[in-house]
Amino acid sequence: MAAETLFLLLARQASLLETIIPAGTAGLIMGLLISVPIDSFFWQEYPMWSELSGFYYNTVLGKSSDWGVSPWHFYFSSALPRLLLNPFTYALMFAAVASPATRARALAVLAPCLGFVAAYSLLPHKEWRFIVYAVPPLTAVAGVGASWVWARRAKTALYRVLSLALVGSALASLAASTALLAVSRLNYPGGAAVVRLREIAAAEPASVRVFADNLVCQTGLTRFLEARGQTVPGTRAPKWVFDKTENQTALLDPLFWHNFDYVLAEHPERIIGAWEVVDVVNGFAGIEIVGPGSEDVVESADNGHELLKRVETLSKKYVTKGWWVRVRMDQKVNILKRQDEAEVLKGAKSVETL
Repeated sequence: MAAETLFLLLARQASLLETIIPAGTAGLIMGLLISVPIDSFFWQEYPMWSELSGFYYNTVLGKSSDWGVSPWHFYFSSALPRLLLNPFTYALMFAAVASPATRARALAVLAPCLGFVAAYSLLPHKEWRFIVYAVPPLTAVAGVGASWVWARRAKTALYRVLSLALVGSALASLAASTALLAVSRLNYPGGAAVVRLREIAAAEPASVRVFADNLVCQTGLTRFLEARGQTVPGTRAPKWVFDKTENQTALLDPLFWHNFDYVLAEHPERIIGAWEVVDVVNGFAGIEIVGPGSEDVVESADNGHELLKRVETLSKKYVTKGWWVRVRMDQKVNILKRQDEAEVLKGAKSVETL
């Protein structure tokens, strides 16, 4: 919004006093009246202006870097190419800007959008979701370029070839997006771990206290998943209480871990006390190319993906002559259950006696 407003001011398409300030003030008031009561209710903090709170925490306090730091060019060199996917997008945007007939409209959309991405590039912590809003306008500019090429498809052989390439690239992008969608569902081991934990501890009669580490919180543990109940016939469904503490001093205190019945953690060796690993949840760990002689097994098939397993087996046998692109899965989240330390010590003494 700020980038769009600045562009309108520089292009003299809007007046600060007559248009921007009145419209901005009205929008701010309406937005606060709607969002603050809703956010306050869900977060149970009064009043809660989540946008201002997030901006202050991440930008003013600079806490966003605690979640990782990426190079300044990450959005342009990595995030946007993956979000836009179709390799013709950039050439089409250039065509829209290069053509005198479409240049003004293309720049009016492109300039504030790229300015927005550039501004976010100044922040040390970067995630594609921060700049996903740039995808529709960038795609719209590419669409203008595609329309310019398509309208000339009957003029020369070059334009006909380019038009066919546009259609082919759109179909290829659709296929790639579908494949990535299927793979992306494997990238939320935190959410899968919570669902699995509910199955493991479904018969617990009282409240269940759970600690979730950073990876779990980033890969699927949401407020909605925390609150979702599960009815167990003949029993009273337990109350689930989740803790997401990141304070390193607290995490090094042995007494802190006595507050929990279960722990969801990427590194179980960092958890203090007597704990038993009752299950492990796998997650996406990349793509690998396998050649002839490899086993016809899809690692993600442990989660019930029998269709993928069958497709791989048949394709390797009749189509690719043994070659295949496989989804690789690794252990991501450990589900730990607190053990009775007295029983653990008793068992250890028994072993020593033997």
